[in-house]
Amino acid sequence: MNAHPSRQKFIDAAIAVVREQGYAATSVDEICARAGVGKGSFFHHFKSKEELLLAAIEHWNAFTGAVFANAPYRALADPRARLLAYVDFRVAILDRPIPEFACLLGTLVQEVYQSHPALLSACDAGMSGHIDELVADAAAAKALHAPDADWTPESVGFFIQAVLQGSFIFAKAKNGADVARDNLAHLRRFLEALFPPAVKKE
Repeated sequence: MNAHPSRQKFIDAAIAVVREQGYAATSVDEICARAGVGKGSFFHHFKSKEELLLAAIEHWNAFTGAVFANAPYRALADPRARLLAYVDFRVAILDRPIPEFACLLGTLVQEVYQSHPALLSACDAGMSGHIDELVADAAAAKALHAPDADWTPESVGFFIQAVLQGSFIFAKAKNGADVARDNLAHLRRFLEALFPPAVKKE
């Protein structure tokens, strides 16, 4: 079921403003101004900024989940190729302005991990759900390309996301994506080494 148009405007505005300046620095007034909808309408749909962000996280997870599910790399048969193409896909996104490639969930977690348990739980669920998809590919790639390795697919999934989230932080710190691109190039080389191409038997 689609959200009411004004409700969706608030959700879209919250995602945009929080990605630009963070949760604490974002006011309801700013969200209303970005949405182009009055404050009375805001409180018709949401009791608080936190309630709005919970709705925004739900929308973010659904939207980004669809983006990754329909990305070209998902059609690749080899799970190793899917993981490498996933990194390439993330690199391509770095050509956008920083607020457009920074992760809403990662941005929120840095601020709310002690102060807003409901937001933290929602962010963790979204981030972990995405990691689960990477873990599935890592497990399949391990079975094909590194069956005797002593590391776990779960550790690979978390490592990939740690590199990504850290790269977003440095992109903000440096006000540019160059460090992030270098980090993802190293991540790709690491994955190539972690999953050596299978040798075809004669």
